[in-house]
Amino acid sequence: MTYVIGSACVDVKHKSCVAECPVDCIYEGARTMYINPDECVDCGACRIACEADAIYYETDLPEDQLPYMADNAAFFSDVLPGRDRPLGNPGGAAELGPAGVDTPLIASLP
Repeated sequence: MTYVIGSACVDVKHKSCVAECPVDCIYEGARTMYINPDECVDCGACRIACEADAIYYETDLPEDQLPYMADNAAFFSDVLPGRDRPLGNPGGAAELGPAGVDTPLIASLP
């Protein structure tokens, strides 16, 4: 199980969640943040800290936010535009820094 960042974060990125994450598993894309489902320890600190109210536990996702569960995972497992391999599990967002790219779902949003 994991937490998921939904649509309310797109083009907002307060990043208050990042400071609260004890395992540094919240990564920055070009327009939104993404939680690595393999690195998340399900503590919920990010959800409490989120100023945009954009983070949900995966079993609590509203129906209109369901696509974001697969999308958060795709940020790490799929080859994104401009990259030659998936991001995978980098082991910490701070060391990686902003990825500068988003999933096709986020990139296609107005």
